Amino acid sequence: MTNPRTYHVITYGCQMNVHDSERISGLLEEAGLERVAPGNDALGAGADVVVFNTCAVRENADNRLYGNLGHMASIKATHPGLQIAVGGCMAQKDRDTIIGKAPWVDVVFGTHNVGALPRLLERARIEREAQVEIAEALETFPSNLPSRRESPYSAWVSVSVGCNNTCTFCIVPALRGKETDRRPGDILQEIGMLVDQGVQEITLLGQNVNAYGVEFGDRQAFAKLLRACGRIDGLERVRFTSPHPKDFTDDVIAAMAETPNVMPQLHMPLQSGSDQVLKNMRRSYRSQKFLGILERVRTAMPDAAITTDIIVGFPGETEEDFQATLDVVRESRFSAAFTFQYSIRPGTPAATMPDQVPKQVVQERYDRLIDLVGELSYEENRRLEGRDVEVMFATGEGRKDSETRRMSGRARDNRLVHVAVPAEPELRPRPGDIATVTVTHAAPHHLNSDSGFRDLHRTRGGDAWEAATSAPAAPTGVGLGMPGVGQPR
Repeated sequence: MTNPRTYHVITYGCQMNVHDSERISGLLEEAGLERVAPGNDALGAGADVVVFNTCAVRENADNRLYGNLGHMASIKATHPGLQIAVGGCMAQKDRDTIIGKAPWVDVVFGTHNVGALPRLLERARIEREAQVEIAEALETFPSNLPSRRESPYSAWVSVSVGCNNTCTFCIVPALRGKETDRRPGDILQEIGMLVDQGVQEITLLGQNVNAYGVEFGDRQAFAKLLRACGRIDGLERVRFTSPHPKDFTDDVIAAMAETPNVMPQLHMPLQSGSDQVLKNMRRSYRSQKFLGILERVRTAMPDAAITTDIIVGFPGETEEDFQATLDVVRESRFSAAFTFQYSIRPGTPAATMPDQVPKQVVQERYDRLIDLVGELSYEENRRLEGRDVEVMFATGEGRKDSETRRMSGRARDNRLVHVAVPAEPELRPRPGDIATVTVTHAAPHHLNSDSGFRDLHRTRGGDAWEAATSAPAAPTGVGLGMPGVGQPR
């Protein structure tokens, strides 16, 4: 009997790409391929199909992809039948150059036609020539495709794809297209199906998640969706990412505060604290509006943890502008910040703006910002020392768990918590289980509990993890009756 062909998916970028990669894996398994064996998933190792699901947001994404494709050329030379596919945002952007730079690539597909991958791989195999197919509009919503989820107890759920904003630094609208919203009933049906399978935490995804409803004319649709999630029995935790300050309204704050399973956590991208830079970025809010949102969120949810995104060195940024960012960061007291040095993205208005900031100036400002963010997040985490927090344990959260005899998971506010556990496996929580712990000491980017856990709740999510780790996972579809949300930098 011939062994099934194997696949390996390599993912770069945002949560939307992670979600798409789960769909890519589901499509390949539905087509009869098997995931490459654990421990044999280094770049291209042992797989018959290697898929790069790419990101185009940052400049080094190009270098990283083409470097890895160069490495794959030597692997392909010794592995007859190996197929290489490139999808995602960079494929959408560089459709005409990928094959030119890496002619050993078999398939190039875009953000709008993920579902075409198995067909394109088969056509490339039969015709023995590269297949490049980039759709200009969404062919089918990714959530309608089969999925091979990474977690049995936690799942991403897309509410929309694309974005209607025109930020001058961002290439995503050009690659993902205008916002397309799913109907609320379809979203809730998918969540209900996931909960029936043991999922107890979902993260609602969208490029601008709180603009949800714009396509069908309901400005309160996102708040209504959060409240509806609160009525789903068995759904323990609801998160969402990423909102935009210009669309963030008080009805969403009220829905968060009044819906028990919506977590007290908010990721609110600042990008810059300078009003002039925000104007140049074409971000339609100013620093005082941003701070006002945070004040209202904390009034409604005093224990909410707020994280953000910040870009350093946007064209024209002066030292005064950068100081304004530091001032807003101090006032905001973020629990974490994802910080980025501005890099030119061809095709964006910012790429041709005058007064590009010298690299050494950007680096120096970036270092100062990192120091301030670390100092503030450490202070915020230390406020929790001695307090009880509820932790949902998870796999892959603690890189040193096996050495330190700990298990790690996330508090309700999404802070990472490392928890001391007994040596006996049968006494430990399972991934997906929930317990109460006391924070014994804090670090800038995580909390520790050396006193163990109590009130252990062995959940349906833990049952799902146990079942998934004792039997091979099968791809799951979303039965909607339709055609075929990290560690801070």
